[in-house]
Amino acid sequence: MPQLHVLRVFCDAEWSHGNPLGVFLDGDEVPEERRQDVATELGFSETVFVDDAATGRMRIFTPGMELPFAGHPSVGTAWLLGKERAPVSVLRPLAGEVEVRTEGGLTFVAARGEWGPGWKLVELGDALAVEEQGEPEGEDRVYYWAWVDEAEGTVRSRCFSLDDGIGEDEATGSAAIELAVALDRDIEIRQGRGSRLDARSLGGGRAEVGGRVVLDECRDFAL
Repeated sequence: MPQLHVLRVFCDAEWSHGNPLGVFLDGDEVPEERRQDVATELGFSETVFVDDAATGRMRIFTPGMELPFAGHPSVGTAWLLGKERAPVSVLRPLAGEVEVRTEGGLTFVAARGEWGPGWKLVELGDALAVEEQGEPEGEDRVYYWAWVDEAEGTVRSRCFSLDDGIGEDEATGSAAIELAVALDRDIEIRQGRGSRLDARSLGGGRAEVGGRVVLDECRDFAL
């Protein structure tokens, strides 16, 4: 019976909040034809199936579709492999090679901005406008953001992903990467109810995103 690890990714400094993530470290125990159904049943914004822990080969599913890349699943999987198996320097989702590093208790992954689903980045006037923003109409993937302190590089954001069964996402790594690429600078993002993401521009259309990860549960999962 495959084991499911349930994590929270992009926690705050007190290890609260964060975006839940399901990871099967022995993904080959879940048949490919069952993976979408499992991700839909679990209902996390993403569920990861690791097909080769040694090489970091993995696949990522939302409740409604498979993704070639996503940030919070990559950060969470990299952290979990280091904790439960062996540290990896590279992950290999469908989009390509994702570099991994750690710094000060944070786990970072680096990717190209265009590997994300193509978020519509909408800058609002201030953090209060972000707080008051409702679900978008006529758009499936919108990332609302505003400066809290532009000089310090702090950002408030909310993200809506409506075409893949997620709704409002608590913490969105691929959008953080896209924003860091667009701004071409380092930023600290407060998203959702209280999650924290650190994103850094790497130049050439690349950026990295990182944060704190905590393991909440490990249990057998009946197929």
